[in-house]
Amino acid sequence: MTSTYAKPKLSVKAQTLATVGAVAAAVILPQVFHLMGALSGLGTALGETFLPMHLPIILAGLLAGPYVGAISGILSPLISFALTGMPMSAMLPFMMIELCIYGLSAGLLRNVNMPTIVKVVIAQVAGRAVRAAAILIAFYLFHSKAVPVAVIWNSIVTGIFGLVLQWALIPLAVYRMEKRA
Repeated sequence: MTSTYAKPKLSVKAQTLATVGAVAAAVILPQVFHLMGALSGLGTALGETFLPMHLPIILAGLLAGPYVGAISGILSPLISFALTGMPMSAMLPFMMIELCIYGLSAGLLRNVNMPTIVKVVIAQVAGRAVRAAAILIAFYLFHSKAVPVAVIWNSIVTGIFGLVLQWALIPLAVYRMEKRA
């Protein structure tokens, strides 16, 4: 069984700043990837491959806790859609659900004594599983044809490089930030 260890509780001001920072990064990073994709002729493929919106949300949960992670996860796709039209409207609710679970689960693991990479993998599996369940419910229970069931597998295959990138960058960022604190 894993033990927990107490990290310092963040003030409301610090949690607010962390939420704003995570949302800003989750809105800006995908635009950088989409711009690079447009310049290289790949379109939105870079964003779909490297999952840049996911990085700051998981990081926010791990560093600032479940409230910051969940709120950042819900708000980021919504604000991004309002400002940029991305993600597509059909995918918006599923992205909101997925990113909320990423941030929430990472935040719930914040004080659990285990390697950060394991926390990242657990958050990734939780987010993708809940997103898949939401898509299946929408498709089979509500007969929605806006998002096909095949998008579940396609997003995993397409995003594998992004998942690996998260395994490399997030533990390093957590280590660096916690060392500074």
